[in-house]
Amino acid sequence: MQRLLSLLALGLAASGPAIAQDIAVTNGRVITNTDQGVIENGTVLMRDGVVVAVGNDVTIPDGARTVDAEGGWITPGIFAPFTQLGLIEVALEDSANDASASSTGFSVAIDVADAFNPRNSYIASNRIEGLTRFAVFPSTGGELFAGQGALGNTSGRNDSLTETGAFVYADLSQSGAATAGGSREAAWLFLEAAFDDARAYPGRYNGGSEGNVLSRLDAAALVDVTRGRVPLVMNVDRAADILRAIRFAEEHAPVQLIIQGGAEAWMVASELAEADIPVLIDPLRNLPASFDSLGATLEAPARLDAAGVTVAYTTETADGYFNARLLPQHAGNAVAHGVPWDDAFRAITLTPAEIYGVGDQYGALAPGYVADVVVWDGDPLEVMSAPTHVFVDGEETEMESRQTRLAERYRDIEDTTPFGYRH
Repeated sequence: MQRLLSLLALGLAASGPAIAQDIAVTNGRVITNTDQGVIENGTVLMRDGVVVAVGNDVTIPDGARTVDAEGGWITPGIFAPFTQLGLIEVALEDSANDASASSTGFSVAIDVADAFNPRNSYIASNRIEGLTRFAVFPSTGGELFAGQGALGNTSGRNDSLTETGAFVYADLSQSGAATAGGSREAAWLFLEAAFDDARAYPGRYNGGSEGNVLSRLDAAALVDVTRGRVPLVMNVDRAADILRAIRFAEEHAPVQLIIQGGAEAWMVASELAEADIPVLIDPLRNLPASFDSLGATLEAPARLDAAGVTVAYTTETADGYFNARLLPQHAGNAVAHGVPWDDAFRAITLTPAEIYGVGDQYGALAPGYVADVVVWDGDPLEVMSAPTHVFVDGEETEMESRQTRLAERYRDIEDTTPFGYRH
C-alpha cells in the first residue's frame, strides 16, 4: 500500500502543478488607484494571486470563474497602517495580551512576529469589513523603544505575516519622556545615545563591554534603522516635538522617519512636506486628550493633504486590536472635513503600502499587483456600505467570523424546548 501511495505521489509530481483558476470580477465601478482612475462597468481579472488585467474590455478566458459585482464597487483591499491585530485577544487578560512587555530589560530586539497569532478572532472580523493588509505594532512598556513591527494579511494562514522586522517603533511623546526619566530632553538624549550604540555595534560590545543605553541585542536590532534600511516609526503629537523629530532625521540621515499620532502635525505641515516625512494620523482625533494634543482638529487631514504631506489614516481613537475595520468610516469623515474622496481612499489603501515600501505590490488594481480585491455594495466610505466578496492573494475568503457565527446562533430567541434542556 505504501509503495502504491509513493507511485501515486510521483505521478502527481510528474504531471506538474495544477493550473490555477482565473477569477474575473465583473460589472462594477473599479477604483484602480492608478492613472486609469475609475473604470465604470469594469472588470478585474486575477490569476495565481495576481491581478493580470483591469478595464472595461477585459477578455475573460474560457473556464474562468466569474463574480458579478452587480453594479457595486470593486476596490483594492484596505491597508491598516497602525494596528495590534493578532497580538491581543482579551485586552485586560495578561495571558491573552502580547502587545507590550513592561517588565523586560529588552526593547528594540522585541519582535511582534514571535507572538503574532494568525487565528486571532479579530482578524476575521476585520477581513469581512474589507481589510486585507495591516501593520502590527508593539506597545511601549518600560522602555522608549517598543520593538519591531511586522506587515501581514488577513488570510488567517500560518504564513500571513509577509514581512517581519518591517519597522521599529519608539515613543517620543510625553509618555516616552516619562519612560526616559521624566523630561523630553532626557528622551531625546536617550535616542541619540541609542543611535550611537547601534552605529558602534559590534565593536563597542566586544570583550564584554556594554553600550551607553542599549544591550548587545537591542543595539544589533537598531543597526538597520541607523543605516536607513528599516523605518523608525516615532510616536509624537506636539508640533514642537515634530519639529525636533524632523531635525533628528536630518542629523541622522539616511534614517527613514515616519510620524505616528501627529495630532498637531498640521501646524508644521510645510516642514513635514519639505522633509518628505509621512504621517499616520486618525481623522477622528479632535479632542485635547493631553497637553501634547491641544491642537487636535478634524481639519488636520485636509490641511496636511493641502500642504503635500504624505498621509495614511489610522483608527487610533478606536481600539487598534479589533477596530481597524472602521478605517473606511474614518476616511469618510476626512472627506466630510475637506479631503478629496480619491485622496482619502488612497490614504487607507495605496499610501500606507507606499509608506512601508510595498506600494508596488499592494493598494492598487493594476497588472502585477497582488490580488487583494474587495467588492462592495456601495461607496466604501459610506458607513452603510459593506463588502460582499473579499479576496486576499487572489483567494476568496469566507464572509464570516466568530461574531457573525454567534449572531447567527442566537438570532432565534424563541426556544420551545423544556427549560432544563436549553443551551
